[in-house]
Amino acid sequence: MRRGSSVLGTGLLAWVRHRDPGYVVLRRAVRLTLVASAVFYGGRYGVGDATLATYGLFGAIAMGAFAQVPGSARKRAGILVAALPVAWSLVVAGTLLAGNTWAATAGMLVIGFAVAFAGVGGPRLIGLVGALQLFYILACFPPYQPETLPQRLIGMTLGVVLLAAAEMLVWPDPPPVPYRQRLADAADHLAVFLDLTAATVCGQRDPHEWEAGHAAASEAVARLRLADLPPEQRPTAADVEDRALRACVASMQVLLIKTARLAAKTPPPGPSPDVAARLLTGCAGTTRAAGRALRHGAPAVTLDGLDALIAASERAEPRVPTARDGTVLVPQLCLDAATLSVAEQVRILAISARVAAGAPAGREDAAAGAYQDLFANRRRDPWTLYWQQFRAHLTIRSAPFQSALRLAVALAVARAVAGALSLMHGFWVLLATLTVLRTSAVDTRTALRPAVLGTIAGAVASGLLMLFANRSIIYVVALPVTMVLAFTVGRLLGPAWAQAAFTLLLTFVFAQLAPGGLQLAEARLVNVLLGGAVGVLAGVLMWPRGTRRELRHNAAAALRASGEVVVGVVEAALGGERPDGALERGRRAVVLADASYAQYHGERPDPRTSRVDWPSVLAAGHHALQGAESTLYRNPPGCLAGWPEAAAQLRGVVGRLRSAYDRAAEQVVRGDVPEPGLTPVHCVDELGAIRPILGERGRGPSMRHLAEIQMFLANCTDGLTRLRPPAPLRPEVARRGSGP
Repeated sequence: MRRGSSVLGTGLLAWVRHRDPGYVVLRRAVRLTLVASAVFYGGRYGVGDATLATYGLFGAIAMGAFAQVPGSARKRAGILVAALPVAWSLVVAGTLLAGNTWAATAGMLVIGFAVAFAGVGGPRLIGLVGALQLFYILACFPPYQPETLPQRLIGMTLGVVLLAAAEMLVWPDPPPVPYRQRLADAADHLAVFLDLTAATVCGQRDPHEWEAGHAAASEAVARLRLADLPPEQRPTAADVEDRALRACVASMQVLLIKTARLAAKTPPPGPSPDVAARLLTGCAGTTRAAGRALRHGAPAVTLDGLDALIAASERAEPRVPTARDGTVLVPQLCLDAATLSVAEQVRILAISARVAAGAPAGREDAAAGAYQDLFANRRRDPWTLYWQQFRAHLTIRSAPFQSALRLAVALAVARAVAGALSLMHGFWVLLATLTVLRTSAVDTRTALRPAVLGTIAGAVASGLLMLFANRSIIYVVALPVTMVLAFTVGRLLGPAWAQAAFTLLLTFVFAQLAPGGLQLAEARLVNVLLGGAVGVLAGVLMWPRGTRRELRHNAAAALRASGEVVVGVVEAALGGERPDGALERGRRAVVLADASYAQYHGERPDPRTSRVDWPSVLAAGHHALQGAESTLYRNPPGCLAGWPEAAAQLRGVVGRLRSAYDRAAEQVVRGDVPEPGLTPVHCVDELGAIRPILGERGRGPSMRHLAEIQMFLANCTDGLTRLRPPAPLRPEVARRGSGP
């Protein structure tokens, strides 16, 4: 018998270990059960105050089960305590509005939207949305007892504070892998790839080794995609640090593409490859230093060495590479431009890493040009930064705005229904709506079935228990066990099991607060059915197809804005104004497109929409924006003014590129796979077409500006041609091409 029990216990532990690596769910269930049991039993039987016990229990459950807070144990505990003032205000508001159904409904509409929309402020806020909604929901139902407000606040505070203490002291979770670590690992792989590229430029490295380095760097950068991470782990906050981390991601993605493009082309003859190789080696060193800076405790990266190498490369003689007969060496000119473009991208990465590491602004940062807004943000009030982020989403085209409005309307309708019908424990209706509502009608209907089945099973089990063993001592003993089951087995086995266990938990709680008998099980079932029906109705009537339509429209808007930015860069170089307005419109469009994709990523796949390679579509917008900023920094407005031949050539290229952006946008709106109909642009080919007039410009900087702008247009073209990802380009195959 003992042997059989041992085998059963070993098998159960192995099952839990398989389902719950690191026992993360089990750890949190144990902490939550201890805190919730202590505050509930202490309030109910120790102090004899049912209100204090109720709010203490639900304060712990709300923050422990419905909140997904990121970070280490200490950081999570700090966030829970910092959220207390907001939770107090919601309980106060709900308590004061509970006396009138329509006042409580209006409050639910306003507070429901405000709390849900606050999630656009970052992972710490979005992780608290569900918990904060519950504080108002619980308090806004009768009985109207404002005199119990002190007990409500004390109970809730005890539950949250004890849970925060348990996060640090009771079987704390192992420290999670921070996003900074992912960035640092990607920086290390990119540094190796830059070293291999430096050797490849000089023809001294086996192409197969370069391919292996390219694959490793590509895999490391792919792990940085924010949409592939849980929402609470994404660096999407409006603060300076998360903005800098997002800038690091974008710069690494562009750096990988630019370096691969450079390495895949034939190095021209002459001494220039050595100059390019030295600059690339310096880029590798700066990238490694940026990776070290992203790890906590490492010194901040400096730009002195990289700036010196860039200056030396620009001073290299002859400034405009020419052959002995005076003919301009176009391939060498394009290689120099491509190398300087890579170096500028590394510079962006280093500046972003300095900001993320909290480095004080220094001399190198003052020369950051278009990127010093990262440091300027440090002088702005945090509320200003958050307002900027909220304002970007204050549009009906924003996926978070739609989700917040849908949830607020659904909860308000549920509150009105529960109040009009005077339902017993009517807040269960809103809890069911909050549980089943998703961002599309299909996902909401899918979530409703297990919720109903689980509730029926839990109601039947609790009803049988009340019918045949209706003793309070049984509920007292069974409650902690039910909590562990609800917070572990329910999460590990699926939503139906979770609903069944949670139904038992609620029944056992309210059976100890007031005698209810079988009515408790009946009320639970009726309320869940009503709440689920409200959720399905809201899902059907408000953006039933989810985010896919907005994803198509916002991605198309980002592509069109990118085309406008590219045209603005060329026109600025030819003597026009700096395209600051186009850049700002492009940033807003990319923000909305990114948010739409992040939400779409969590929905049921749509066969038509899934045909599009959305990461590549969004990357085309990111690359155009960041490439535009670096190009404008190195090539100021008017740098090519008064050169009609260059103007005609550049306007021809950018006109075709703008048409390709617009064509791809039209195809994306329809849900078709984008085919821009664009052939790759090569700097060598474009400059070679006007080779006879290049020598007329002498040895001034205008030819370098022309080459760098041509390289920018070539990189943007690459971004569009990657909308249908090609096979990896091998260096020895690419060398049969025409050059950068």
